[in-house]
Amino acid sequence: MPADLFAPFQLGDLALANRMVMAPMTRNRAGADGTASPMMAAHYQQRASAGLIVTESSPVSPQAVGYPFTPGMHTDAHAMGWRRVVDAVHAVGGLVFVQLQHCGRISHPSLQPDGALPVAPSALRPAGQAVTYAGMQDFVTPRALDSGEVAGIVEQFQHAAEMARRAGFDGVEVHGANGYIIDQFLRDGSNHRTDAYGGSAPNRMRLLNEILDAVCTVWPAGRVGLRLTPENSFNSMADSDPQGHFEYFAGQLSPRGLAYLHVLEGDMLTKASAVDYRVLRARFSGPYVANNGYDLARAQSALREGTADLVAFGVPFLANPDLVRRYRDGLPLNVADPSRFYGGGVAGYTDYPFYRGAESQVA
Repeated sequence: MPADLFAPFQLGDLALANRMVMAPMTRNRAGADGTASPMMAAHYQQRASAGLIVTESSPVSPQAVGYPFTPGMHTDAHAMGWRRVVDAVHAVGGLVFVQLQHCGRISHPSLQPDGALPVAPSALRPAGQAVTYAGMQDFVTPRALDSGEVAGIVEQFQHAAEMARRAGFDGVEVHGANGYIIDQFLRDGSNHRTDAYGGSAPNRMRLLNEILDAVCTVWPAGRVGLRLTPENSFNSMADSDPQGHFEYFAGQLSPRGLAYLHVLEGDMLTKASAVDYRVLRARFSGPYVANNGYDLARAQSALREGTADLVAFGVPFLANPDLVRRYRDGLPLNVADPSRFYGGGVAGYTDYPFYRGAESQVA
């Protein structure tokens, strides 16, 4: 029988109610100290009908912060704040992974401890501007990590994984995507190193492998997901051979027994793509989560054709807390308000209505 978006799915030892994943999306609604806020608990609870929620990215250390009002995962207070979110999701039968992130060069001295430079694999300044508490400011040239410092990045992810267990999450997703530090090491446009962490694809994958090894000492591999973005140009990223390099990475990841590989297919900015994701997906033997611009019809087609096991939805879940029901029953969707995506209060965050009829439509 062909796979169906609304059919249950067994993700390792977790029974998902359906194959719809709520994609991780930063919304900048945490406290200034990085503690998850009560309205975040309400936001995620509203969307707990997703087969799996992956939270917005959670910085693994003070050095990992790249944006204001993002919820951290490196102090006891952070774990307690996230516990309220997890408990709210579990109270209505949902499952939730937290996405662990280090922004690397996509930060600014004003967001760093003691005003330090952001760190990166190489001292290459990204184009564009950082979002800071004082407004938009030009990115700076980051400081290239010494070889001996890389172990400290690995330790930050391991500690954050321990905090996530304390918070009660069902699992973690390692953020290896979108131009943040793991992606900066993976792609040769941002990694110009000549040591054991640069040059060849195996060397550029070394940091990711070390992080996964460390996280899997805290969590079983079947509760650890990974997100990758082979072609995404967001945050000034590029790679000379995304097809070949990411096929290699996927093949190397396959024996690990990870919960899933979550891939943003193509460029999130232009939607253009030159990678054959069917081939990449075939290199990875575990569950594959497809992402980037999927709607109901495209998702069902991907499941029927076997090019995905699960499908992640972003903006549709922001504007439709009951997206599963709306897609399943053919109901109209709320219209998202991009002006309220980032920062602010409940408006554009927890006030999108559940379907009740024509009055549900909002702008």
